[in-house]
Amino acid sequence: MAVKLGEMLIRANLITAQQLEEALEYQKAHGGRLGFNLVKLDFVKEDQITTVLSQQYGVPAINLHEMEVQEAVIKMVPSEVAQKYLILPVSRTGATLTIAMVDPTNVFAMDDIKFMTGYNVEPVVASEIAIKEAIDKYYGSVHALELKKVMDEMAEVGEANLEVLEEEEEIDLATLEASSEEAPVVRLVNLILTDSIKRGASDIHLEPYEKVFRVRFRIDGVLYEIMNPPMKLKDAITSRLKIMAKLDISEKRLPQDGRIKIKVKLQGKTREMDYRVSCLPTLFGEKIVLRLLDKENLMLDMKKLGFEAESLEKFEKAILKPYGMVLVTGPTGSGKTNTLYSSISRVNTPETNIMTAEDPVEFNLEGINQVQMKEQIGLNFAAALRSFLRQDPNIILVGEIRDFETAEIAVKASLTGHLVLSTLHTNDAPSTINRLMNMGIEPYLVATSVHLICAQRLIRKVCKECKEPMQMPPQALVDIGFSEGDAAKMTVYKGRGCTNCNNTGYRGRIGLYEVLEISDEIREMILCGASAMELKNKAIEGGMITLRGSGLQKLREGLTSLEEVLRETVL
Repeated sequence: MAVKLGEMLIRANLITAQQLEEALEYQKAHGGRLGFNLVKLDFVKEDQITTVLSQQYGVPAINLHEMEVQEAVIKMVPSEVAQKYLILPVSRTGATLTIAMVDPTNVFAMDDIKFMTGYNVEPVVASEIAIKEAIDKYYGSVHALELKKVMDEMAEVGEANLEVLEEEEEIDLATLEASSEEAPVVRLVNLILTDSIKRGASDIHLEPYEKVFRVRFRIDGVLYEIMNPPMKLKDAITSRLKIMAKLDISEKRLPQDGRIKIKVKLQGKTREMDYRVSCLPTLFGEKIVLRLLDKENLMLDMKKLGFEAESLEKFEKAILKPYGMVLVTGPTGSGKTNTLYSSISRVNTPETNIMTAEDPVEFNLEGINQVQMKEQIGLNFAAALRSFLRQDPNIILVGEIRDFETAEIAVKASLTGHLVLSTLHTNDAPSTINRLMNMGIEPYLVATSVHLICAQRLIRKVCKECKEPMQMPPQALVDIGFSEGDAAKMTVYKGRGCTNCNNTGYRGRIGLYEVLEISDEIREMILCGASAMELKNKAIEGGMITLRGSGLQKLREGLTSLEEVLRETVL
């Protein structure tokens, strides 16, 4: 049908021969049907394709968005058949079943449905996108269909062979290993891992409770419940993940950490994925959290992280200095590691010796000496830093300053001709000064060693596909920090929700940055024991953009929503 459809569209003057050629090339590279790819490339609209097919084959065209199909009709065709042939049953009249099809010439599909249901089949034409959305709506997503199939197999295979072990009972390792290797368990674990990549998740949570075992994905910083596997498979799934992460499956009382590396083929290309695995004993079993470390999602171009132009200029100036300390602060999951990796990639040259102490090492970066911390054998940040100073470094990256000892060595290293990059957990840039002094670092050492502090947060971006303006009273915008002039002419956007963004209205994230450059005036204030509030006011006078200011700028550019800015920043 593919080439025929192309010829029909050319005859109807809806596309050119060149556009058809481009679409066929695109189809070869990315797969999918020709009609879907023509719509994707914006050469033609969905309804134009359905109209042409309708006229060509003398089959009525329907708009699935404008109709509601009865559940009894949907149940007449199994979900697997609907997926296989890209069809949807829409109505039944007497002995005739009407089905919406992408390809009304597919006699195999019609024969199969006729044989299966015992009804005469009458086709109508609908667009591929509309049918896919309707299949998702009435049958559940492809993911749900696969899950149902796996669950059905589990009901037959897994539940009969598995016994839930209580903590006090003797652990039968052979049974655990055998159950974790059963096909349905392996398939479900593989499905969870691959589905997390497809959905763009950053973390996978597998959580056992008294009566439910749930799986959640963190997507763009927010947790979504994905599925509830049967309780009797809790131990088998946990053991499977522990075996993959090379952890001790007999140890159920102590936390364990490991790593899983897999190769997965998605959309025609093979990707290497790395999962950091953390296993924690809870009241009703072991909770496992997997952090996805996808190198393709690592943004090393500092211009794309979300820095305002003047903030980026200050940050780059500081990391290009030969010595001093640059601190990145913010809560867990605010993108600090990404900012630090971007910084060292920016200064990574053959003439520079860069050494990092990390816990854990998230990504392997070429040309950089990365050291994994191992507390159990005494290799902590302080011990690593001492060794680094004997390794002739130019730039030192310390994963986190957690205690006085690490802070003291880092400060001394920055004062003896090394550039030191590190992170701290503080709410904003000015309060980092006080945190260092509270750790026991003398004010004069803080004032002379620290050159710049960058506080950051991550906020969700409004989905480009379903972005639409929303009505907002100007006073509400004034209340969050806009001037009256700006508020009067501002357009605020939000996402309506579509298949592209899982109906959340958001897709992807961007950083908010507050960059505090330690000027001579601020150094004087630190030496005089100024409070965080006084430092903040002086920095704003000097042109510092606060986290709220950075959020307002993203709002002004239509990148995010008002709710996201309010969720992550304060005035």
